Amino acid sequence: MRENTLEAFTRARALGADGVELDVRLTADGGLAIHHDPRIDGLGAVYELATSELPEYVPLLDAALDVCAGMTVNIEIKNLPGESAFDPADRCSGDVVALVLAAGAADQVIISSFWSGALLAVRSSGSGIRTGLLVLPSFDVAEAISGALELGCAAIHLPVPLVSADSVDAAHAAGLAVAAWTVADRKVLDAVLEAGVNTVVTDDVAMARQVVDGS
Repeated sequence: MRENTLEAFTRARALGADGVELDVRLTADGGLAIHHDPRIDGLGAVYELATSELPEYVPLLDAALDVCAGMTVNIEIKNLPGESAFDPADRCSGDVVALVLAAGAADQVIISSFWSGALLAVRSSGSGIRTGLLVLPSFDVAEAISGALELGCAAIHLPVPLVSADSVDAAHAAGLAVAAWTVADRKVLDAVLEAGVNTVVTDDVAMARQVVDGS
C-alpha cells in the first residue's frame, strides 16, 4: 500500500493507530499536497504541478484531516533549503495553519519540520498549534533540545539512533515530549519504549499496537 494516501490513513485507523504522520508540499497553484518526495514519478516536481494534475492517489490536506478526524495528525512541512522548491517565506506553513484552524482541528494536530523557519512561521501565526522539531541522526541531542526550546516547540522528534534513556530524560526535563522515528521492528520498539518516549512513528501499526496493548 502506498504511504501518504487516504487508503493508508484509513488502514492505520483500522489497525488501531492513535495517529498518522503525513508530509505536505505546496503545488504550483497553492494546493497542500500530501507527498513525501519532491517529485512524483512520471509527472515531475510537486511544486511545478497544479492540483488538477496530481494523481488520484495524492490527496490534499483537507481530505486527509477529514479521514483522520479524531486521530492525532503529525503534519510535516516539506520546505528545505537546498531543494529547488524552497520558499524562504514559508508560505506552506501559513497555509497549513489556516486550513487546520478552518477545519477546527488545531487540538489534534502537531506540525513538524526539519526546517526552523517553518516552525517559526507556525509560532508567529499565534495559532497555538503545537510544533515539533525533527532531528537528523547527525545532530547533537543537547543542541537540538536547545533549538526546539528556542523555537517554542512542544516536542522533539528523534531518529531511533539518538533515542536513549538519557536523551529522552533530557528532553522531558526541558518540557518536551519525544517522538521516535522510524521504528521498524519489535526489538527497536521495546528499546524506545523502555527509554520512555511519548510517541512511536512506525510503518508496522499492528506490531506496535500488540506491544503497547501487551497482547
